[in-house]
This record gives sequence, C-alpha cells and structure tokens, in this order.
Amino acid sequence: MARARIDSSAVVASATQLVDAEGLEALTLTRLAEELGVRPPSLYAHIGGLDDLRRRLGARGASELATTLSHAIEGRSGTDALRALATAYRDYAREHPGTYAAMQRARDLAGNDDARAAGDAVVRVVLAALRSYRLEGDEAIHAVRLIRIALHGFVTLEAAGGFAMDLSADETFERLLALLDVGSRQPHALESTPTRGKSARRDRDRGD
Repeated sequence: MARARIDSSAVVASATQLVDAEGLEALTLTRLAEELGVRPPSLYAHIGGLDDLRRRLGARGASELATTLSHAIEGRSGTDALRALATAYRDYAREHPGTYAAMQRARDLAGNDDARAAGDAVVRVVLAALRSYRLEGDEAIHAVRLIRIALHGFVTLEAAGGFAMDLSADETFERLLALLDVGSRQPHALESTPTRGKSARRDRDRGD
C-alpha cells in the first residue's frame, strides 16, 4: 500500500467526500485508511478515533452550513430572506447528505467546542434572516426552532424518499415556506386554542 502524507484536515476532507457519496454509516477507519492510502493505525496520529472523526465532520458541516446560509441571505430581508435561507438549507442537505447527517448527532457533538461555535453561528444567521419580523427574546428562539424542525423534517423525508405520491415536492416546499412566513409574522396566532379547550372543559365540568 502506497503511503501518503496526510494531516487532520486531509483526513476530515476525505471522510467528508466518503460520507457524502455513500452515507455516514459507510464511514469506518479501515475504509477511510484505504481511501487515503495509509494503514488504519496511522489515522490515530491525526484523529482520536471514529467518534472524534464524526464530531469533526459535524462541526465542519455546521460551519459550512452557517457560511452557506449567511451568503444566501446577504442583502435580503423578510420573506425574501426566509425563502433564500430555506432554499440554501435544502440544497446543502441534498448536496452533502452524509455531512448533514453528522451534524444531527447531538450526542456525538456534545462537548466539542468547534461544533458548539458552528451551531451558534447557524442560529445567528437564522436570527438575522428573521430580523425584519421583529421577533424578540423567547419568540425569536421559538421561531428559530420551528424553522429548524420544519426544514429538517422536510429534507430528511426527501432524502429518504418519503414523498412517494405523484405530487410536486417543490410545491409542498413552497407551501411550507408560506406557513413559516405567516407563523413568523403572527407568532401568537395559536395561543388562544389551548385556552378555548380549557374553557370548554370547565363548561362541561360545570354542566353548562
């Protein structure tokens, strides 16, 4: 086996190409060593094992995503910024499926300073995209969470072939964006629903 000169950056870059081509579960140190032209024990001079490599992949992915989203919303605001953000998120997940999967492993990323910093950067970009919606405090964080839930759910189902019906997924995506837009503009729209439910139960309890 021909030996190659490698460093930690080269190891992570090669792992990124492997997981994006074949999926995160395809990543093993043996397979990666074959790709790099080295013996598996040589990798330990550059990474702390498979778990450490997955953490590095997740941190790299989050950093790339933050940069991608930041470029997408530059000079935009309101609905235009939200649409650009969501489209860039979807495109990144499509183009880097293995790296995107590594980003979602919260347990693997726990305690990794680079991953935490990159995750915070993504949140800041989403908050910037929502600036013109004038959300503050907890409302802004709820909005960030809802956007993440919606977009992650969509791209995960799309990647898994979960949209089997003969109906445009692009149209569904557009409708999802419309819902997020309206929800971000009217964050309190559903707050009265639980109250109505409680009132109805109290009326039943009183026999009204």
